[in-house]
This record gives sequence, C-alpha cells and structure tokens, in this order.
Amino acid sequence: MRTDVRRTHNAVTTTSTAAAAAVLAGITTVRNLGILAHVDAGKTTVTERILFLAGETHKRGEVHDGTTVTDCHPQERERGITIFAAAVSCLWDGHRINLIDTPGHVDFADEVERSLRVLDGAVAVFDAVAGVEPQSESVWRQADRHGVPRIAFVNKMDRAGADLDAAVASIRERLHPVPLAVQLPVGREGDFTGVVDLLTMRALTWDDGPGRDGLREGPVPEELRAEAEQRRRRLDEAVAGLHPVALEEYYERAALSTATLAAALRDLTHSGEAVVVLCGSAYRNRGVEPLLAAVTAYLPSPLDVPAVRGSVAGAAGTAGSVGSAGAEGAEEERATDPAGPLTALVFKVNVTASGRLTYLRLYTGTLRKGDTVLDATTGRTERIARILRVQADSHTETDSAVAGDIVAVIGVKAARTGATLCAPGAPLVLEPPVTAEPVVTVAVEARRSVDTDRLAVALARLAEEDPSLVVRTDPETGQRVLSGMGELHLEVAVEKIRRDHNGLEVTVGRPQVAHRETVERGVTGHVHRHVKQDGGAGQFAQVVIDVAPLDGPVGAQEGGGFVFASTVTGGRVPKEYVQAVEAGCRDALAEGPLGGHPVTGLRVTLTDGATHSKDSSDLAFRTAGRTALRDAMRACRMVLLEPVVEVTVTVPQEAVGGVLGDLAARRGRVQGSDPHGATAAVTAVVPLAELFGYATALRSRTQGRGTFTTRPAGYAPAPAAAR
Repeated sequence: MRTDVRRTHNAVTTTSTAAAAAVLAGITTVRNLGILAHVDAGKTTVTERILFLAGETHKRGEVHDGTTVTDCHPQERERGITIFAAAVSCLWDGHRINLIDTPGHVDFADEVERSLRVLDGAVAVFDAVAGVEPQSESVWRQADRHGVPRIAFVNKMDRAGADLDAAVASIRERLHPVPLAVQLPVGREGDFTGVVDLLTMRALTWDDGPGRDGLREGPVPEELRAEAEQRRRRLDEAVAGLHPVALEEYYERAALSTATLAAALRDLTHSGEAVVVLCGSAYRNRGVEPLLAAVTAYLPSPLDVPAVRGSVAGAAGTAGSVGSAGAEGAEEERATDPAGPLTALVFKVNVTASGRLTYLRLYTGTLRKGDTVLDATTGRTERIARILRVQADSHTETDSAVAGDIVAVIGVKAARTGATLCAPGAPLVLEPPVTAEPVVTVAVEARRSVDTDRLAVALARLAEEDPSLVVRTDPETGQRVLSGMGELHLEVAVEKIRRDHNGLEVTVGRPQVAHRETVERGVTGHVHRHVKQDGGAGQFAQVVIDVAPLDGPVGAQEGGGFVFASTVTGGRVPKEYVQAVEAGCRDALAEGPLGGHPVTGLRVTLTDGATHSKDSSDLAFRTAGRTALRDAMRACRMVLLEPVVEVTVTVPQEAVGGVLGDLAARRGRVQGSDPHGATAAVTAVVPLAELFGYATALRSRTQGRGTFTTRPAGYAPAPAAAR
C-alpha cells in the first residue's frame, strides 16, 4: 500500500515538473516589444504588415485610408497619427509576439514612457531619407533609460533619396551605439525589390502582389556579389571587435560562421553594445519577414531580462507591518517564474461608459480569473473578474495569464497607472513609470452651468487614463485648469471629452505655458526664528540658511533641481531636525515670490541654528525652514523662466529665408541649417509660448510644404515684460 502511494506521488511530481517545464518553454517563445519612431517614419504601417503576415488580419490596413488595427480611435484615423499606445499580439514561427505601437509625436511621449516600462525589447523605425530625426533620438534615449534592447529597421527604402548607409551613419553619429547592418539593399529608390541577407548570403526579393506569398529566395545577384562579400567581411570584423567568443573564432578562421555570428549579434543586442540594422519598405510589404525573424532571433524573451526589483510593502499596504517576503521597505528581486508570487504592473487604464479596462504586465506568478489581488501601492484588494488578450480595440477572453504576459483585466476598480498588483501574502511595490511635468495649460469650462458636474467627471476620467494630464482648480479665478505636454495633447484631450460625453459643450481658454522661478543672485546668513506659545507645549526653532543658484546657466536644470546641504557642527541642530528643515524648504518651492510659480535651480545650505530643550520639534523646524526660505527668496534676485523647445523645421530651399525671419520674430535662436537636396532642415531653440499656432503660420509661409517637429529643451529666462 505504501509503495502504491509513493508511486502515485512520484507520478504526480513528475507530471507537475513536466507541466512547469512546458510553461517555462512557452515563455521563452514570448517577445514583448514596442515599435518606436519619429512621426511618419512608418511605425503603424510596420505593425499592420506584421499582423497581416502573421494571419491576424486578412487585409493590409492603411493609415491614409483609416483602416489600421492599432490606430483605432476616431481621432487617430482623422489626424493620420498614432495618439494612444495600442497593444496587439500575433503568432510567428512558433513565437507569441506581444506588440505595442507607440506614438511618435513629442506631445505623447508619456505614452511611450509607460510602454517602455513594461517592454523587453523594441524595434526602432527610421526613415531611409531622413535618418535619425528629433523624436527618434528622444525615444531612443527613453529606451536607454529603461535598458530596453533594440533592433533598427530602416523603412521607406523605395523613396527617392533613400540611402541605407546614410541612415546607418546617422544612427552611429546621433545615437552612438555600434550599428551593424546585416542586409544589403537590392535595387535603389523606386527599383528597390529586396535585400541580401549577409548572414546566409541569400537574396530575398518580393513582388507587388496583395497576398502573403510574395517572398522569393535565391542566390545573390552577380552584380551585388562582390559588395555583399565585402560587407560580410566588415560585419565579421565589427562583431569580432565587440564579442570575445567571436574574436577567438575570427583569429582562427579569419571569418565567422553563421551560427557564431547570429549568437554574437544576439548577445550584443541584449547588452546594448550594438544594434542590428535591417531595411525594407513596409508599405510595399518588403523586408517585414526578415524583421520578424530578427525579432525572434535577437530580442530577449521574458526569461532573458533581469529580475524585476521592488520594495517590500506591508501585508496590508500599511506602514510598519511585515509581509511574508520580508521587512517592509527592503529591496527584493523576483525572477520571471510562473510558480512565484504574483507581481504585475499597471501601465495603462481605459475608462469608458461601459467599464474600466486595466492593462497589466505580469513579471512573476500566474493570474487566474476570479483571483483576489492586492494593490500594494494603496493596500486595497481587488478581484479579477475577467482576463483579456488585447487586439487594439477588440479582446479575446482567457482563463489565466502567466509571467511574461501583457493582458488587460476587468474588475479592478481603483488601481491607477503605475500601481503594483500582487499576491496578498507577498506584497511588493515596483517602481512606477516616470510621469513628465506638464508644460502647457488651458482653462476648461462647461458652456452650460448644468453641465459643470459632467465636466468634472469627464476631466477626472481623462486624468485617470493619462497621468501626464493634470486637472486642478485655480484658487484665484475658480476655473478648472487642464495641463498637458503640448498644444496638440490638450487639443486631443478636449476633443475626447466632446466625443465621449454626448452633448457636453466645452469652452477652452488660450493656452498658457507653465513658468518656473529660479535664483539668479542668492543671499547668505539669512536668520529666521520661529516662536509660538499659545498655552501648553510651544514651538521653537531657529535656522540660518544660505541660498545660491545651482551651478551652470540659469534654467539649465530643465525644470528640476534643488540641492539641500547642512554644515551645522556641534549638534546645534540635531540630525532629525535637519531633515525637517529640508522638508520645509521643499514645501516653500511650491510658490515663488515673482508670481507663485514653482521654484527650481537653487541650493540651500543650513549653516547654523538653535533649539529649545522642550519646545523644539520636527513641526517647529519644518515651519521654520519653510518660512525662512520664503523670506530669503524675497531678498534674492529671482528670475522668471519659461519652457523652451528645440524646433526642427523642414522647408523648401526657397522658403528658408522667410522661415529664419519668422523664427527670429518668435524669439528663436537659430542653431543651424542643414541643406538636403531641394529642402533644408532649420534647427532653432524657441520659447514654447511663441509656437502656439505655428503650424498654420508655417503652412501659409511655405504653401503647405513646410513641416516642423519639437522636443523639450528645458527652461530659459523669460523677457522682462513677462516678469
């Protein structure tokens, strides 16, 4: 009898182990990746071709026709740009690819930030004519901060002026990784028909048929053979110089085998030392299959990325308690493991009239329908009613999701973007995505007083979906104020209110920029004594502070920058009170003396102080620090700062003079003009306030042929008239 029980137990254990191994094997075939690029580089078209080739769609969607899967919002189809990050998934060559199509416009960079926080890899798409453009550089830097491995796809190789080598050179010069081109184009510009794969030394060509079977494979054309062999040798040399295993083989054979080269390219991609570069024309369906092969070969699976790190929370999300994972506040790592404690990050929330959709990235554990989870950020428990696999605006229900999955859930009522959902017995708080500070503000009012409450609900829903939108009430005017990342960002938000809330008419004020204040000349030895005695225990604190500007030019801190230091000796101000003084100084930064704007770019040094044996406390020193800094700033020479942006204007050569004059009239500082054939790219730094309505003015000045892009460039002193 005992033998039978033991055999049964062994059989169950073996089955369980096999099941766990099968789940882990499934995770190795998952790729969570984003499509990153500048506006109009072809991100959405690349996504559409991937879905078409994978069999998820039966017709190729086109941006200009408004028939794409990922640009599913009416505003996206009308404007022809991606506004909201959209998640889709497909199967390719035994791999599940979870893909997020991200916006390319600078106003929606926060959508990119939230997406990159949960992705394991990315495809950066570049225009074969323009190369690295301003927003390409911005999203690349965002991916650098998150340590996301990337491969590059040079798109639009069929355009006039397309040049793979020039695009690769711009990647090397402006982004600074080592670009490794693994393909050679077959044909140029309008005659582009395919590529030579330098790893296999085979030619891949496509016809213009509408189906999925347009790919043809054959030998390298004779006229390209010498160039292909030369590029393969250069590729071997470049990889050998970066990868030790490849270097050993290169020394022995003076060449690399295909297997060694592919393995080295994968390692270099994961480490970020190099970026694999492919090319094609997504619109003409050329080069997408090799891109998918590169995604599965070089980008990491969830098992390949480092373990996620977080802070242990209290068992019920309360301070001072201890969870099963360890002491509250302790750092903990959790590797990708379906059998581990559930850990998932909320990176997107959609609130509609029919319900609330919460998007999750699972890092560890398994999530099942009906599970109760803990919002470790707030201590609130939530119940998972349904789990959905997302295909942009359509969904397929599933019973469970495992570590490495990106899914949406229904039933979570209060978790906000950045919240961590985890197993109640193993609470962990993951670092949330960083939310950018808004720079543009408009006043929003309901035209009819009866709609005031409806507008409040609509604005609250907007802020819940998009953390980069901030809603507040102006204490002086009583108006509701909406702040965002740019003019287009706010325009889209207001239009969304009008569309989603039928009959709600909204009046919008002229955009205003978010000013800052800073110290140009400081003060030393400012003394403040805080004494309060009104019966019972009193309050006493004395502080002496120095205030000075941070090193560097005024406004160079790009809207952030506060340094606090203490040089107090002899215990005249105890350490715990020093921290209270710092907290009080940070409180004082909320409103500056010039116009009540936030203060930035200053250094405060606590040099001396005094305490009372009975009446000194944290509260007294915090109050003293706040009041002391406010008074000191009134004695300082303060400067009003305004946000500035780097503008790249692409115009015909004959319109350059007029554009330069217009930028100068807008207080712009021209940094250069780069001629490119019949057009020129003018770069300037311009105050953001001067760019409201610039799109219309530029179209008028260039007969509709001029375009411009912007990216934040920090803050600069405002003119005297604005102070």
